[in-house]
Amino acid sequence: YVLNVLSNDDLIEVINKALSDTERGLGGANITITDQIKLNFATAADGDARRILNLLEIAVELAAANDSQVISEEIAKEVLSGGVRRFDNQGEEFYNQISALHKSVRGSSPDAALYWLCRMIEGGCDLAYLARRIVRIASEDIGNADPRALEITINAWEAQERLGSPEGELALAQAIIYLACAPKSNAVYMAYNQAMRDVKQQSSLGVPVHLRNAPTKLMKSLDYGKEYRYAHNEPEAYAAGENYFPDELIGTQYYHPVNRGLEIKISDKLKHLKSLDANAFKK
Repeated sequence: YVLNVLSNDDLIEVINKALSDTERGLGGANITITDQIKLNFATAADGDARRILNLLEIAVELAAANDSQVISEEIAKEVLSGGVRRFDNQGEEFYNQISALHKSVRGSSPDAALYWLCRMIEGGCDLAYLARRIVRIASEDIGNADPRALEITINAWEAQERLGSPEGELALAQAIIYLACAPKSNAVYMAYNQAMRDVKQQSSLGVPVHLRNAPTKLMKSLDYGKEYRYAHNEPEAYAAGENYFPDELIGTQYYHPVNRGLEIKISDKLKHLKSLDANAFKK
């Protein structure tokens, strides 16, 4: 018999049912996925319900490997690129190993991280996928505690692309060992997520008048940019007490540097600037 090809709307409904089914589906996982990503999966599934369920399962497990319930655009791109499907036919082992690699780096175990990297390389994992994950780890788990980590991982990715296999694999190994040994901070990752949540919840907040561009006479007459303070003309190149947020978010702090690596100095710098703000408000 011939199976009917499902429309994109039908396939999206397949996703919705899978995400709401608590017995046979993913209803208990509290997965977050945008309508656009659902549509992208439906287009890639090309009318096949089994294929879209497979894409959804891969995305959910990739998110879980990163301790998340959100199927992000990055995860969706990885799934649709096909790189993760080339690792093994069963799928589960891929996610177990990428999770072990990431958590070994996060746990500052260079030997274990190297072991899992080699396991994935030997298992046939797409090297470009591994390079992207390593770059992600540099920002998510090291961040500004050691900004060199991001530079090193980008260089490793480029070396892998230029040299190919097996020579390029050594660059990935060098990067993964560096990441595991580097001081750890998720402050950038946490700050980004919080700022993005605020933007999505309050996306239409106005730009303060003093920060607006004033290329026309009309805009100047409306005082656009009138009270802007040029930081380079201020003591320490810092306009103490100045506000750069929409009025509704004045005083918000997203970035909380940790007491490790370069973020120790960053924290000290931010505390000093806050003291300048406090003194400015007293005047």
